[in-house]
Amino acid sequence: MQTKDSDEELRFETVCRFVVKLGTMVHGYGPQAQRLESYLSRITRALGYTGVFHSTPTCIAFAFKRNDELWHKIHVVSMPGTGYNLAKLAAVGRLVTEVEAGKIDFAEATASLDKIDVVPPPYNNYLVALGYSLCGAGFAGFLRGGWWDIVLSAILSIVVCSIVYLTRNASERAKPWVPFLCSFVAGTLAAAANYLLPGIQAYLITLSAIIYLIPGFSISVGVIELTSKHVLSGITNLTNGLICLILLFAGAWTGITLTGLVLPVMSTADVSISTWLVWPFVMLLAAGLCLVFQTPRQDLLSALAGCAVAYMGILLGERILGSNLGNFLGTASSLVFANIWSGRTNRPTSIVLLPAVVFMVSGSIGFRGLVALSAGDTALGWQEFMHMFVVATTIAIGLVVGNSISKPRITL
Repeated sequence: MQTKDSDEELRFETVCRFVVKLGTMVHGYGPQAQRLESYLSRITRALGYTGVFHSTPTCIAFAFKRNDELWHKIHVVSMPGTGYNLAKLAAVGRLVTEVEAGKIDFAEATASLDKIDVVPPPYNNYLVALGYSLCGAGFAGFLRGGWWDIVLSAILSIVVCSIVYLTRNASERAKPWVPFLCSFVAGTLAAAANYLLPGIQAYLITLSAIIYLIPGFSISVGVIELTSKHVLSGITNLTNGLICLILLFAGAWTGITLTGLVLPVMSTADVSISTWLVWPFVMLLAAGLCLVFQTPRQDLLSALAGCAVAYMGILLGERILGSNLGNFLGTASSLVFANIWSGRTNRPTSIVLLPAVVFMVSGSIGFRGLVALSAGDTALGWQEFMHMFVVATTIAIGLVVGNSISKPRITL
């Protein structure tokens, strides 16, 4: 009897350690807090125990218990922050499916987790830089900038990528200032280019160059989590997003303003691309996001299709009622698509959903609102800045409705 109790205690301990390791690894790969908590609960329940989990951008709390006991085994892990790596997210999802099916034991699964964590990403630094460039060019085209705006956005995006790469090992005190540095350099170079090419738009180029750093997704997730009663994680995401947005704007404004003291900066656009060209640039933006998020190669077409579905929802909603309905329909339709895709492929929903939601996020609206405020247009500035939260709210409602239409699997 004692041996049986000891074996049970050992298995319980092994399951707890496996789930803790799994949660701390996956936290840095990009899933939302609510999705991660639900996933860990599902896995723990499938392995025969009960788990309660609480995730924020800086911490995860794990609580485990046997079904017939009152007391919990509690473990709290401090996290350095979140990131995005959809290829590793997919690999972890595949591994967990094998564990649940009993195909591999916990020792082998733990070793596999270690291997996944150090496996090289599917896209090297040059392809990630290309992703930044496609994001910049695609967003400038999406905003219907001129051809020089698009070209310069693509070039300055690579400069921003280089800064991010060179500062990846910066100290904890210096890291929060990386967004300021990126937008300062981009703003300075855009303003200097404006002197040589007076028809370009310095702020549009700067915004496009730093678009991947715009924390619209963090702000939107913060609003979504607040509406779903994940208060601590929601406040943390919302606060971090707003601070990052302010730093990005401050860097851009400082760079453009200081350059304007030496070189005249003209903000009037001469030309813009044709409306029919917006679609190709939308797909360029989507392709860039997939590269930067390290979307698995086998899922690239599916992720691009998800972004296309989101954009078609936006266009349909805007034609019916306006931009707010467009964001709602875009989010709901992309989530339904992602849930159906995940159900048929048995792969994490985030692979398709994350690029589509980031594609629609509201941070660029807030940035343009701050630009308008700095130019003295208080009414327009506050309208744009507050509209950022309206867009985030419509995205949250779209996620709820999308899950109601197509019941989701509990995946990452």
